Amino acid sequence: MREAAGAFDPHAAAREGRPTPLIRWAGALGTTGRQLATLAAGGGSPQGLSAWSARLLGHLGVEVEVASALADAQLWVSNHLSWLDPMVLFSLRPMGTLAKAEVAAYPFIGRGARRAGLRFVDRSEPLSRAAALAAFAADLRRGRPTLLFPEGTTTCGETLAPLFEGGLRAAHALGVTVLPLRLQCDATHYPWTGDEALLPHLDALVRVPSTRVRVLPGPALDPASEPDPEAFLRRIAAHLRPQP
Repeated sequence: MREAAGAFDPHAAAREGRPTPLIRWAGALGTTGRQLATLAAGGGSPQGLSAWSARLLGHLGVEVEVASALADAQLWVSNHLSWLDPMVLFSLRPMGTLAKAEVAAYPFIGRGARRAGLRFVDRSEPLSRAAALAAFAADLRRGRPTLLFPEGTTTCGETLAPLFEGGLRAAHALGVTVLPLRLQCDATHYPWTGDEALLPHLDALVRVPSTRVRVLPGPALDPASEPDPEAFLRRIAAHLRPQP
């Protein structure tokens, strides 16, 4: 739960031997600034983005727990709880992703994501959706490891939003193996949805000792073993959906 603003003890973290919120803020800003400088100099890469994601999560106190072995698959598909979800999964392997256009304007990650060559889509614009899907399919044909959040928006984790199926159908048609991943977090301050402001959300993260995010991999799905695209999509959605 989030602490009430008046209940926060600024000296408690120091007494307990953990980083204070100010130190965490400084660390997050510092590692992001260094990453942006690298990207500006033309040194951006999926590997660099993966390493930066792990460092940023560490400064924000986000711990990633993978529940079981990650099967080999070119395309990772996940439910979506927070703007931090891409960093959670980038920290596990270097890859590209297809993100909503608003991400390009986010503090910390927006500019870096653009310079790293991530794909963006405005889902309200048919031309943007078509162009993004074509670029996404081209990445899959090239064998590029890729991440997809087919809900297209974040939820609090209690439901699964309707899926945008274009990317999943492209993966099936191209014979790309998909690994569905379900993200879970018991901390109520982790999901970031609706019109919530980003900076208060970040402040809530740095004020708690740690925030644990669990990654629950499903079985890898090979289109060759599931030739029916509708059944393929149902199996993906079944794993992404919150479990009772």
